[in-house]
Amino acid sequence: MSATSQRVVVITGASSGIGRETARHFAAQGAAVVLAARGEPALHATAEEVTRAGGTALVVPTDVAVWPQVEHLAKSTREHFGRIDVWVNNAAVSGYGELNTMPVEAIHRILDVDLRGHVYGVKAVLPILREQGHGAIIGVSSGLGVRAVPLMIPYCIAKSGVNALYEGLRLEERRARSGVRITTILPASIDTPFYDSARSWMGVRPAPIPPVYQPKAVAEAVVFAADHPRRDIYIGAAAQLAMVQRISPALTDRLLALGGQVFTRQQRDEPDRGQSNLTEPTPGDGAVDGGVVRFALPRSRWTRLVGFHPALARSAAIASVGTIGWRLARRGPARPR
Repeated sequence: MSATSQRVVVITGASSGIGRETARHFAAQGAAVVLAARGEPALHATAEEVTRAGGTALVVPTDVAVWPQVEHLAKSTREHFGRIDVWVNNAAVSGYGELNTMPVEAIHRILDVDLRGHVYGVKAVLPILREQGHGAIIGVSSGLGVRAVPLMIPYCIAKSGVNALYEGLRLEERRARSGVRITTILPASIDTPFYDSARSWMGVRPAPIPPVYQPKAVAEAVVFAADHPRRDIYIGAAAQLAMVQRISPALTDRLLALGGQVFTRQQRDEPDRGQSNLTEPTPGDGAVDGGVVRFALPRSRWTRLVGFHPALARSAAIASVGTIGWRLARRGPARPR
């Protein structure tokens, strides 16, 4: 076992998208980054980027839905580096289509990776962090875990469960005074290869719900949380969606249903050819960006100005509720039908 003075960071889903960009950000700080995903060629390509950025890379091929592999990931990291400072649960897959059209096997796989994968990650690393008396667990969830949308129901179910996992875990670790810090990251739509890899039962390829952000908007939040633990950090429009949902789920239903846009905006004018990474990793060296939109916002002003500062977040929420309440009050009481 070789100890290191570097920060040791484990990232699942590190072969592409948010995970890969997050690895780059930690590497720029000189961290030792353990890269976990199923696709070995893409993992090794990421490892080269980590090294070039100034970090140290360790590749550990892992399917997060398989407990022995996740357990091996945690143990091999500690054996190699002597400890774990940050564990980022990030791996995710998805499928698009109405629930009625999705095979049960695909639903199982989405729930296994997107929910069970987080549970396995926590179970594998928590004993190590408790023994150390310090460490951070950062779970990359989604704004869709607060408010579900059609055509992605299994994914939304999984992300809702992920939010519940970290809410409960946060209280357990606080009571235990373990020194383990828990942060949930809740992004809006991010321009990653996610949409080219997801299985589709719509006849066309899926698309992200606008507005869309670049992966670095999430990576910045993950790196920030490693040093400044927060309960939740929303990325972009996910925050506004969550606020409206908490104020009035019925109003959120109506807003999402306007003109059927929540359906049409999740569909590209591009025929589906059966692309899927549900059971096999996407071949090739992987990538950070997806290129499925013409323009993705480089960062979230909400996250930088409010999300990183809990007091401002509470003030913004109170102000938003007050503004909506004032507007509703101006309309007067509803007329009986």
